[in-house]
Amino acid sequence: MIDIDKWTEIYNTVKKHRLRTALTAFGVFWGIFMLVVLLGAGKGLENGITSEFNIAKNAVFVWTQRTSVPYMGLNAGRFIQMTNDDVAAIKANIPEVGVVAPSNQLQGDFTVNYKDKSSAFTVNGETPELLSVKPLKVTTGRFVNGIDIQEKRKVAVVGPRVLEVLFPGEKKPIGKYISIKGSYFQVVGTFEPLGKGEDVMEDAKVIYIPHTTLQQTYNEVNKVGFMALIPKPGVPAAVIEDKVKALLMQRHQVAPEDLKAFGSANVEEEFQEVQGLFAGIAGFSWLVSIGTILAGIIGVGNIMLIVVKERTKEIGVRKALGATPWSIISLIIQESIVITGFAGYMGLLTGTGIIALIEYFMRKFDVQAGFFGIPEVNLGIAVTATVLLVFTGALAGLIPATKAARVNPVVALRDE
Repeated sequence: MIDIDKWTEIYNTVKKHRLRTALTAFGVFWGIFMLVVLLGAGKGLENGITSEFNIAKNAVFVWTQRTSVPYMGLNAGRFIQMTNDDVAAIKANIPEVGVVAPSNQLQGDFTVNYKDKSSAFTVNGETPELLSVKPLKVTTGRFVNGIDIQEKRKVAVVGPRVLEVLFPGEKKPIGKYISIKGSYFQVVGTFEPLGKGEDVMEDAKVIYIPHTTLQQTYNEVNKVGFMALIPKPGVPAAVIEDKVKALLMQRHQVAPEDLKAFGSANVEEEFQEVQGLFAGIAGFSWLVSIGTILAGIIGVGNIMLIVVKERTKEIGVRKALGATPWSIISLIIQESIVITGFAGYMGLLTGTGIIALIEYFMRKFDVQAGFFGIPEVNLGIAVTATVLLVFTGALAGLIPATKAARVNPVVALRDE
């Protein structure tokens, strides 16, 4: 590779046939370019959709519905009401559960008031475990804590839209009192929802109060609207989903075959389905790109065969003067690697540059086109593409080089 004479010969050969070399190299360039762009775009799609998951990727939600099967003398159509005792039973009997977050939502028509400002907002009764299920950015103050739950304190944590409507121009809402359905709550914190999409806009209108406070203040004693659960590390979400529902069926006398009594949502399964889609997109990108690269390799191989044919007499002279077969093979393979390597590197550089440019403008102007997020090209792909270039370059020149090494000097010298 450091033989100056070989590099000079390669340069002269390429210079003599510029158009032919450029057209041949374009196939390799386009294959690597398409690989980088397609994988970068696929990663952008993945980032955009993943950002919509503003909850824990392995969370399970369980809620109640009406029974559809008579059981133990109880009629079908019975509504199941979960309680605090169910939460305690899950913690005591299902060791695979890492987090249990019971939740209630204040029902009915009501407004939230502060001085002369009022509006309708969503009020949820939560526990500190909510932060493990639905990450929030607490901007000022604090979130609901364990003492709030134990003492049933009337405290509230408000979202950005609540601040805009009830506290316009107020720099320090902490410590102020708001009226929720006739009861006063002290604001102890503010938050910003994480993620993107419509769910984030809805979360901005939420007020969080202690779960036990909502139960006591608004006549929801011992009632739980729904539960969010997270398994312990290494435990599939489907395991706790099945065990929790089976335990609740047993506690509330629901027929084992009644699949309608309890509803559930497994975020982990949904997320894995999405990840499978991304894996399919990446696989398709590799398939298309490798097909294009192979076409380019075939083109390079054909050109190298032509080069060998054109230089048959020269190769014969070399062999007559004592050139070894390896010196002939290495020359052809090196020229092939140079063509494919340079073309592929330019494709890699161009594709990476376009992805980087798109990423720069999207970050600068905070733009997201629908589900399409920030595109990325990781280092692993760049290294893999580089290795692929070297391998394909050597492969493209292997057959022509072998043919050149087998040239009979006597026959070559008679060639016209």
